[in-house]
Amino acid sequence: MLYHLFHYLDQVFDIPGGRLFNFISFRTGLAFILALLLSTMFGRRIIDYLQKKQIGETIRDLGLEGQMSKKGTPTMGGVIIIIAILVPTLLLADITNIYVLLMIVTTVWMGLIGFLDDYIKVFRKNKEGLKGRFKIVGQIGLGLIVGLTMYFSPSMVIRENIEVKGATQRVENVLYSKHNVKSTKTTIPFVKNNNFNYADAFKSVGEKAQDYGWILFVVVTIFIVTAVSNGANLTDGLDGLATGSSAIMGVILGILAYVSGNINYAGYLNIMYLPGTGELLVFAGAFIGATIGFLWYNSFPAQIFMGDTGSLTLGGIIAVFAILTRKELLIPILCGVFFVESLSVILQVGFFKFTKKRFGEGKRIFKMTPLHHHYQKQGNAGIQAIFQRPIQAMPESKIVIRFWIVGIILAAITIITLKIR
Repeated sequence: MLYHLFHYLDQVFDIPGGRLFNFISFRTGLAFILALLLSTMFGRRIIDYLQKKQIGETIRDLGLEGQMSKKGTPTMGGVIIIIAILVPTLLLADITNIYVLLMIVTTVWMGLIGFLDDYIKVFRKNKEGLKGRFKIVGQIGLGLIVGLTMYFSPSMVIRENIEVKGATQRVENVLYSKHNVKSTKTTIPFVKNNNFNYADAFKSVGEKAQDYGWILFVVVTIFIVTAVSNGANLTDGLDGLATGSSAIMGVILGILAYVSGNINYAGYLNIMYLPGTGELLVFAGAFIGATIGFLWYNSFPAQIFMGDTGSLTLGGIIAVFAILTRKELLIPILCGVFFVESLSVILQVGFFKFTKKRFGEGKRIFKMTPLHHHYQKQGNAGIQAIFQRPIQAMPESKIVIRFWIVGIILAAITIITLKIR
């Protein structure tokens, strides 16, 4: 709103400083600061309100050190994150931009799903929360909205990069096609010509390959939204783990959006140019500010938990952001922490069922899943698991920081994949 207001004032009255709002970098900085202030200043009031209403977390005793001390800690703190993202975005971003609109829809949509889940747990006293099938339906619905909007919207186009090498083989002149086109192309890591077209999987059908490519793209979109949001939900088990990891991912996604939406930087990196995605940097600034601000209260020992209201929202935002910038195939690297947490649960459940059916007794790979709980368990806790190390339980804060370090390493690898081909 302020973006459009100052643009109007600059055009009509030529007020001093009005053109600052034309710069994405300036608005991103403001969005970051405003989100940070909102999450820290108003976060305290929301925590006090939740404590007054006795909206606390119900804790199951899993035999983890310090676990039961968290009982009664206010939950549903994801509301703080959502407000701190939406307010700066609505004020400072170009809300006529289709990419920004989709991110706003994603934030509200996933926030509502998570809020319903927390509401049922807290107020209805139902530990199961929102039934899994309803969560899946909601995630599929968001995937359909994003995928179909990218298919039908005339604003969501690409301009493919064409690499021309100089005579010395040392200089690359990257040219772009003259026209923007609708395409199912995306970025694939570690490949020289790193544009992958979903339609290529259907070359045998001839002219209809592009149509089938869009169907595959929508299916992949649904899968990624579901997988990443659930991965973030599983990761939210230790104080600050999901919040800090999401902030790291948000920084990288913001960089990817900016370079993809700037033809000069896109040309330097030899990646496809995506007109309009640069505006997503403002949203990314708000996202990073909101998550870092929430860490003020969510870091160990946590004064508030985000609940599914926050974790599902963070995962959905990260997934949709990557899809809009055509970087969804980088998610296994960038979101490696979420991926490993989810994989640990899948492997644990699958191995337990297999061994129980085969040998009559279920066995485990890890002492406990998701993976972060594995490091909280003593190695001699009487659990028959393939991996018993570490023998001594690790402090929660150490586990979180080490996961953050891994997330930073994966973030750096994600960026350098743009040049390592």
